[in-house]
Amino acid sequence: MGGIIAFIYGIISYVIFFGTFLYAMGFVGNFVVPKSIDSGAGGALLPSLLINAGLLTIFALQHSVMARPAFKKVWTKLIPKSVERSTYVLFASAALILVYWQWRPIPITIWNLENTTLEPVMYGLYFLGWGIVLTGTYMISHAHLFGLKQVHQRLKNEKLTSPKFQVKGFYKVIRHPLMAGFLIAFWATPHMTVGRLLFAGATTGYILIALQLEEHDLISYFGDRYRMYREQVPMLIPGLKRKTRREEQQDIA
Repeated sequence: MGGIIAFIYGIISYVIFFGTFLYAMGFVGNFVVPKSIDSGAGGALLPSLLINAGLLTIFALQHSVMARPAFKKVWTKLIPKSVERSTYVLFASAALILVYWQWRPIPITIWNLENTTLEPVMYGLYFLGWGIVLTGTYMISHAHLFGLKQVHQRLKNEKLTSPKFQVKGFYKVIRHPLMAGFLIAFWATPHMTVGRLLFAGATTGYILIALQLEEHDLISYFGDRYRMYREQVPMLIPGLKRKTRREEQQDIA
């Protein structure tokens, strides 16, 4: 694939991703977008649960399988390394679009804090979560994370560089601020329905499992440097420090 074609492909993939990301804010939050997580008439409960669970499973499988080093090793024999990340981003966007399109609302209320003093608090937390996600990407490398760096290097015929290990901003407080931001956004709502609860619960379970796989990959890639970082900085909750092996042994003793 030529440099110009790869660059255009990367830009298109990024634009699709960014549009999908903005739509997610409206979809989960039930505003602005034509179809949201609770919009429309609810259907039969069991089929809706099964369909929604299937959609989330498709997204989770795509997100995890394509992110694994073993898959990338095989995948990059079929496509250029310069567009591997852009292709991942494009497939992830497609999986999310499928969720938006086929999601079945289940508008059974779990809690409703609308028209109470807690409503603006919930919306504040909701937007805070999305803000953490977006700003957090710039504290590592937004361009590298979404494939722009790679296709730009291909365009300039430069050697593709790997992401560097760096600890900035939110990453000094928790190891995975992007995932923490998503969790805040998914759970912070003044009106929790069964549909929203299914989405929040399933994505929370996926995030907790996926983080274990990601940390295994990070240790394999960065070695002792990441192990030390993991011992010093909590995963998702500020101040919740992980015990070192020495501390665990002292507790046993």
